[in-house]
Amino acid sequence: MHNKLGEFIRAHRERTPPASVGLPGGGRRRTPGLRREELAQLCEVSPTWLTWLEQGRQVQASGKMLARLAQVLRLSAAERGYLFGLADRLDPHHDDDGGNAEQALDAIVAAIAAPAYILDRQWDAVAWNPQAAQLFAGWLPPRPQSRVRPNLLRYMFLGPAARELIVDWPERARRLVAEFRADIGRHASEQALAGLIAELSAASASFAELWTLQDVVGREGGLRRFRHPLQGDLDLNQVTLHLAKRHDLKLVMLLPPT
Repeated sequence: MHNKLGEFIRAHRERTPPASVGLPGGGRRRTPGLRREELAQLCEVSPTWLTWLEQGRQVQASGKMLARLAQVLRLSAAERGYLFGLADRLDPHHDDDGGNAEQALDAIVAAIAAPAYILDRQWDAVAWNPQAAQLFAGWLPPRPQSRVRPNLLRYMFLGPAARELIVDWPERARRLVAEFRADIGRHASEQALAGLIAELSAASASFAELWTLQDVVGREGGLRRFRHPLQGDLDLNQVTLHLAKRHDLKLVMLLPPT
C-alpha cells in the first residue's frame, strides 16, 4: 500500500527549519530540515514510533498526536486537513474557527428552500433552516441557540414526538441505528460517541436492543413519510451529502418528490 501519510510527514519534516522550532541549525545535516529524532522529541514520542509511522508500518496515530505534529511542522489549514484525512482521523480542533464556520453552515441551510439540516459525527444538529424547525418541532427549535446542539438519536428514542411524526417508526428506527453504526465506524470508542451510546442504551430499551444487533447499512436517501400535526401527511425525498472540507459533517435535505 502506498505510504502517503508517512511520505507527507517526512517531506514536511525535512523542510522545517530547526530555527523555526527553537533548535540550532548548525552541524552536518543530510537535510536542512528537522532530524527524525528532533521531531520525535518535540512531539513527545519515541524516534522508533515516528520511524515506523514514516515507513508506513502498522502504528496508530491519535488525533492529539497528529495535532502536535501539525503544530510543530507549522502546517497550514489545508495541509493540516490533508494530514488528518490521510490518517482517517477527526481533527480535535476542527471547529476552532468558531463563528465564521458556524455562519458558513447557517448560510448553506438558509439557501435551501426545503427542510435542511447539518449533522456532525455525533449526529448533533449544528445548523438548520426554518423549514426543518417547522417539520421537526419536537427536535429543532425555531432558532439555533448558543452551543445547544439537538441530537437526532435522542429525539428519535427518548421522547414521544418522533414516534408520532415519523410513519413506520420501528423500521426507521432500526435503519437509523444501523446507519449510525456505519457512519461512526472506528470512532465509536471516542469519548463523546461512547458516552452517547451508553446514555441511549441505558435510557431506551429500543435503542439498546437495536444496537446489540450489530446491523450496518449505508445512509441512503429515499422516500420519508411524516404525519405532521399541522401540515398533515407529507412524503419527502431525503438526500444526504458530505461537506467537501468537513467530512465529519452531513447535509441532509428533505425535498419534494419529483
